[in-house]
Amino acid sequence: MPDPGAGQRRLQRRTVGVLASAQLLSGLGNGATLAIGSLLAVQYGGSDAWAGSVTTVLTLTAAVAALPLAGLAAAKGRRTALVVGLALAMAGSLAVVLSTVTSSLPVLLAGGALLGVGTAVNLQSRFAALDLAGAAHRGRDLSLVVWSITVGAVAGPNLIRPGAALGTALHLPETAGPFVISVAGMALAAVILLVGLRPDPLLEARRRAGIQEAPQDRAARSGGTPWGAAFTGGVRAIRTSPDAVLGVLGVVAAHAVMVSVMSMTPLHLQQVTVGPMAGMGHEGRVSTDSFALIGFTISLHIAGMYALSPLMGWLSDRYGRRRVLAGGHVVLLLAVAVAALGAPSPPAVAVGLVLLGLGWSAATIAGSALLAESVGPVHRVQAQGASDTAMGLAGAAGGALSGVAMALIGFEGLALAAGVLSVAVLVLAVTRSVAGRRRLDPA
Repeated sequence: MPDPGAGQRRLQRRTVGVLASAQLLSGLGNGATLAIGSLLAVQYGGSDAWAGSVTTVLTLTAAVAALPLAGLAAAKGRRTALVVGLALAMAGSLAVVLSTVTSSLPVLLAGGALLGVGTAVNLQSRFAALDLAGAAHRGRDLSLVVWSITVGAVAGPNLIRPGAALGTALHLPETAGPFVISVAGMALAAVILLVGLRPDPLLEARRRAGIQEAPQDRAARSGGTPWGAAFTGGVRAIRTSPDAVLGVLGVVAAHAVMVSVMSMTPLHLQQVTVGPMAGMGHEGRVSTDSFALIGFTISLHIAGMYALSPLMGWLSDRYGRRRVLAGGHVVLLLAVAVAALGAPSPPAVAVGLVLLGLGWSAATIAGSALLAESVGPVHRVQAQGASDTAMGLAGAAGGALSGVAMALIGFEGLALAAGVLSVAVLVLAVTRSVAGRRRLDPA
């Protein structure tokens, strides 16, 4: 007798493969931006105070773009939303190339902002992997798409040297080369999604389940864009489930901790190894040799974020989302402790950054899966958009405040202060677990 679910499983495998392939290529841009952007901002702005500016605008735009992309997905499907987002991110990479030619900080920040839309696309892709996923494998399928970012994102910071050769060959500054490669990667990713993501996973999942559109989705389809109403509806849906609240807060806190520490690491390493405002070559240009260590360290951090994602997904399927979410924040606490105590040592900072990535990975995968299965299907896309918006805003706040915190209390103090957020999530997770046990065993 034919298995009625076999067709959906085959479609899900193909969908995950398409999303993973696109993520692999589109991840090139953000890795290069994290490694080079803060140093270019210091160079163009003339002050260390600009070090966190590119990360801030990138994460802020990711937050602002999350809800419109979710609304576009709800109205037109995942494929349309992801391709539109990648097109905007490609424009961002081109703007960064232009900034290296003009040495313009505003152009650099505009490019970083548009690259933030690419971050929002990456975040939405993980939810696209869940549209047709079976309940027993949500963590696995989500984590496979997250894992696929590894190759592109880790390669990004290490494209400095080959990118420099490409920039020279194109008669551009050396620092423009990695972003030219980024444009090509995003273009290929957009083509893969446009051709391969058929049928659209969200629209197909709705068709199979016989689910009608939510009112805000119909409004978006007819030309309206009530993003405020969509955000409010998403928050309302999250608030109806304690597990959804825990999932969102766990993801948001993990992102804030990760961004705040990571965004100041390039500047800290520069100060530790060669002194403040060093690393500049002739005529004020950033020397590719001086930030090779920084690029390698950021690569290790990004590898920590993505390389073990399948393991995190398996753990969340096997042992439960809440346990893995809490475990991720325990790792984040260990990370900030190692980074703070080992601040004078670049190898120790690198270890802290790897742990920071691992903790982020566990918390993000488990929290995202927990949210997806704790909210009803009609309002799930809006809840996911609201979660990504909150996640991006937390990252933007972390990036903006990290520069101030580093100036006031140093890199060590910044790392320890960020860990307070993880402590808060662990308290909430324990409280939620105790409350659940009491309901099961009132005696």
